Amino acid sequence: MPEILSPCGNMESFYAACCAGSDAVYLAGKMFGARAFSNNFNEDELIYIINYAHKYGIKVYVTCNILIYEKEVDKFLEFVRFLHKNNVDALIMQDLGMIDLVHKKFPNLELHGSTQMNIHNLEGAMMAERLGLKRIVLARETPISIIKEIKEKTSLEIEVFVHGALCASYSGMCLFARSIGNRSGNRGTCSGCCRLPYTLEDEKGHELMQGYPLSMKDLMTLENLKELIDLGIDSFKIEGRMKSPSYVYTTTKMYKETRDNYLKTGEIVINQEDFYNLQNIFTRNYTKGFIFNDSSLSNPNSPNHIGIHIGNVIDYKNNYITIKLVDDVSILDGLRIINKNFEYGLILNEFKKNNQLIKEGHKNDLITLKVNKNIPLNSKVMRTYSSKIEKEISEKIQKNTRKVPIDVSVKIKANKPIEMSFSDHKNIVTIKGIIPSPAIKKSTGRDEIEEKIRKINNTIYEIENLEIEIDECLFIPISEINSLRRACLSKLDTERINNFNKNFKENDYNISLKDYPKENKHAFLKDYKYTCSGLTILKIPKIVNNYQKYSKEKEYLVGEIGSLVKFSNVISDYSFNVTNSYTVALLHFLGVKRVTLSLELSDLDIKDLIENYLKRYQKKPNLELITRCRIEVMVLKLDLFQYGNVKYLVDRFKNKYLVLKKDNLVYIYDYKETKREKSDEYYFDLGINVLREEII
Repeated sequence: MPEILSPCGNMESFYAACCAGSDAVYLAGKMFGARAFSNNFNEDELIYIINYAHKYGIKVYVTCNILIYEKEVDKFLEFVRFLHKNNVDALIMQDLGMIDLVHKKFPNLELHGSTQMNIHNLEGAMMAERLGLKRIVLARETPISIIKEIKEKTSLEIEVFVHGALCASYSGMCLFARSIGNRSGNRGTCSGCCRLPYTLEDEKGHELMQGYPLSMKDLMTLENLKELIDLGIDSFKIEGRMKSPSYVYTTTKMYKETRDNYLKTGEIVINQEDFYNLQNIFTRNYTKGFIFNDSSLSNPNSPNHIGIHIGNVIDYKNNYITIKLVDDVSILDGLRIINKNFEYGLILNEFKKNNQLIKEGHKNDLITLKVNKNIPLNSKVMRTYSSKIEKEISEKIQKNTRKVPIDVSVKIKANKPIEMSFSDHKNIVTIKGIIPSPAIKKSTGRDEIEEKIRKINNTIYEIENLEIEIDECLFIPISEINSLRRACLSKLDTERINNFNKNFKENDYNISLKDYPKENKHAFLKDYKYTCSGLTILKIPKIVNNYQKYSKEKEYLVGEIGSLVKFSNVISDYSFNVTNSYTVALLHFLGVKRVTLSLELSDLDIKDLIENYLKRYQKKPNLELITRCRIEVMVLKLDLFQYGNVKYLVDRFKNKYLVLKKDNLVYIYDYKETKREKSDEYYFDLGINVLREEII
């Protein structure tokens, strides 16, 4: 049965996920997670969450899915060690070197490959398997046919996103925010460039469209869960660590109930009340995504929560509007009034019907309210926040009716200690008490004992089956039954927490490497042709769906990990996101003859990386550095050429980003050229062997 994996950006969202029936949650500590702007959790909170979740049978995955810089490795390892010792169920990781390091040092710690790894083909999955990953989170662009192939031909667990926000670019391949404002998506500080307004222009500067061409609809796969369940997908991942507790609660509940109903009846039934609630809570409209080859993917008219249509403006006079309702509305609801090129938002603090103040309006009512802006007639009124729905969900989360079913057995026999056992169908705990004494006046009855045993309403448990064996004419102090019940509950709590223990073990890290000679060379790349020392080879793109056109015997510049399975004579490109010496070492060990460093590294970062490599391995690496280029800031499966023969993506500051289409993918290049400031001799002296310039 596929798990329902819920996002948690704060404690309220964690409780929401638990309450709604989540099987697992994913969240981050204060560092090393790809959502740095979530509240996230300190170490004490993480310990509490892991123990709390484990009592409910919920797994906890911690995201350590950013690139790690050389100076951070020791602190990163310390954090991993802390999580492992406190029984975290798995880490979600992106950085190749850190995956290798953590897998070797902590062999009993389960590792999952983040979607940031850009695993989108069978070969990439096979390399992930070789790296020691137990599960991979596939790129959201991966179609169902490729997922099926990976599931059939590897032993990996497969996790797919089933709901939530979609990135425009392949994850891990986006350098847009890094290029514009030094906020890297690979470091957890994405600024959401794809949600900003742009104009698309052709080669002559003619406008093809204006709006939000990179803003994706939200993924929703409820109607297609049958296919994913039948395929044997291991985990259904809901995006949303920046979303509200009500969002987490509602999406978790919807996917859990739909999954459970299908497994029980063979039918997909969607709870329409929950779906209605979710549209009020958050939606950018929905798509089935690339996974199901949906052609309607983007929402070029708006990057924001759209909400649900609740009425139309039929009159405007003296700063008052009249709305004819098509749905109910309540005081303190959030509204957005929209028309062509017009948008106005407000909180419904006060409104009237028939000149009388009211707190609720209903379908077909005419309501009036004050505004401070001229509102066009026939504008649509959308509700973007429902105070009533939020209150109802908040109350459900606080109440938390989720229970763990248990069986209880009590044996009370003459001349033998009282024996009480609790079982959750995985763990059995037994506590023995006093030897009951013969009854002098009144014996203790079965009903009285049962009443005391069932007093567990303030715990996470509910009694499914209760068996009481009791001899006649015995007296048992009720305090003894209460004491045994409390002891059993406490011991069962402990067993359920410890049942998740991954048996902490720490080994030494080691790797076998060769020494590379010092070289001072220059390389050039243009039109997928890479030239160095007079030799020209092909660059294989960072997205590969077919390797057949490439000969296995030739040398290539490669951009994704699947190529390491297919080819033995390769140079790794900057898209391997190499930011530390451990990744350099791993790639050399895997057969990469030269490693191109990440474009995100500063000169000081490069110096740290090389010095630590030399010190740790007593060998010289073979490194390449791009010193001049127009950065490829995005690679998209989304087709921008649906709007015409696009040449430029133009931002609100009139900067023009070059747009090219190659092999049915769209590439966006920075509007400006990036160039390293230091001289070639400086980088050669640091230990770089090859300096590369790229020309579009």
